[in-house]
Amino acid sequence: MNRRRRVFFKPLPLLTAGRALLLRALMLPNFLLTRASGLENLAGTEGACIYAFNHNNSLEALMVPVFLIYQLGGQTISFVIDWMYGKVPVLGSLMDMIEPIYVYSKRSRLPWIESGRTAAPSVDTLERCTLKILEGRSIGIFPEGRRNRNPETLMQGKPGIGHIALKSGAAVVPVGIDFECRQKKGRIPVIGRTIIRIGKPLHFTSQTEAYRALASGGSSCGRKNSELNRMAVEVTHEIMLCLAELSGKRYHESCSEKSLCVNESTNNPKEMLCPV
Repeated sequence: MNRRRRVFFKPLPLLTAGRALLLRALMLPNFLLTRASGLENLAGTEGACIYAFNHNNSLEALMVPVFLIYQLGGQTISFVIDWMYGKVPVLGSLMDMIEPIYVYSKRSRLPWIESGRTAAPSVDTLERCTLKILEGRSIGIFPEGRRNRNPETLMQGKPGIGHIALKSGAAVVPVGIDFECRQKKGRIPVIGRTIIRIGKPLHFTSQTEAYRALASGGSSCGRKNSELNRMAVEVTHEIMLCLAELSGKRYHESCSEKSLCVNESTNNPKEMLCPV
């Protein structure tokens, strides 16, 4: 009981009293349904970083970010999400509190939400994510791009996360999401006991130096973009392999499949980084 009390009243020094109370309330489902390992790895980075998650169902898209922000003492993490979630009553207000990075590539199926669509920022998503990190704010990304209910295999990771990591130089903290139901019954539940495994931060120092040197060089645009994309795909591949190990799933992408991703068409930010 004392341990549960300590966990529930964990200090949240970065929040006002009102926001701390709200975060504790949002944590209640996690207290009941979630167990975690690797929490010590949250202290393994300095400054802003990139949190990368695999994605299984809708509920975890709220529970896991709340859990992570709580464990970080209330530190804000700006998640990359579709713009329409910001238009949903109540949910939109909660999303605005984390200063999300909205992506405007999809249309809403609900006419009343689609009618309220705002103009997309002139700066593309990758650049906005990079700027957020350089300003000292951590970001959260689901590199699979959408919910994946396959209980065995991860989808191919979008290379946008690789570009952001190399542009910003930030460490990537992989966070695997698993379920007891997946292990016992071989399926992804809508609601179920959740297992969160936090991996050690990934640092791409040498790759970042090479990426930045090439980006600032004078080679032809097409050739340069192709090589930058190749670097980003390799980093994304390494991140996805870590997520596979942490989530209990497999990641099948081979080196030959990676090479198919490296072409000038992947220079479209809408294709590089798909949100929740």
